[in-house]
Amino acid sequence: MVPPLITLTTDFGAASPYVAVMKGVILSVNPLARVLDLTHAIRPQDIRHASYFLGTAVPFFPPRTIHLCVVDPGVGSDRVALAAEVGGQRVVGPDNGVFTGVYQKLGTPLARRLANPRFWRLSISATFHGRDIFAPVAAHLSLGTDVSELGPEQPDPVHLPKHSAVTFGNRWQGEVQFADDFGNLITNIPSCKLKSLPVKVSVGGSPPVLLRWVRTYSDAAPGDLVCLFSSDGFLEVAEVNGNAARRLGIASGAAVELEWE
Repeated sequence: MVPPLITLTTDFGAASPYVAVMKGVILSVNPLARVLDLTHAIRPQDIRHASYFLGTAVPFFPPRTIHLCVVDPGVGSDRVALAAEVGGQRVVGPDNGVFTGVYQKLGTPLARRLANPRFWRLSISATFHGRDIFAPVAAHLSLGTDVSELGPEQPDPVHLPKHSAVTFGNRWQGEVQFADDFGNLITNIPSCKLKSLPVKVSVGGSPPVLLRWVRTYSDAAPGDLVCLFSSDGFLEVAEVNGNAARRLGIASGAAVELEWE
């Protein structure tokens, strides 16, 4: 039987040896493990970025995939380490909200606190649980270890505060939930709830302005600011062949408002 896939998501960057160390630990436990890098470019200590990234990516993976995430500003503190099963997927990492997006997309998790040192490395660093706890646990899961063996139930895994878009009168109000590497601003306003296209758009508290609505980026000229529906079903503000986040001076969390006449 082909062992399940183990994915890795961290904020470790490309130049540090930490990811390679974790892979070495995984392969030492299970030499046949299949390991896939999702990204190591999560913004440092940015739990919300990790949550959005995983919530968007994880639902597309085969059942029983093991998703190991280390974005862990509280490493060494009393924050819980966990493994959880949710929607046919398995996640391993710190219980600090990094898996909020996964829970929102896939449902209520069945979580366990990582309390059984039999599945850890013998020596545990206070600052590198990715190597000493999470990586070996993921490897043992790939060998068939049941999540129930890892420790007691964790009944209330951490969820980041939910910032929902709201509508009233002739307006929608929401926020930018993610600015991607192209500078496209992905909001939390769901496209399926918009019954018609708004007349004016305000981003980051700027005065409402008319923005062209397009189906795809090529429908407008380079440099144009446009609105469209993102591939994951949200309102998006973009600059064609440019960077809307830089042009508008906007980052995640900025307010967005749509207005109809």
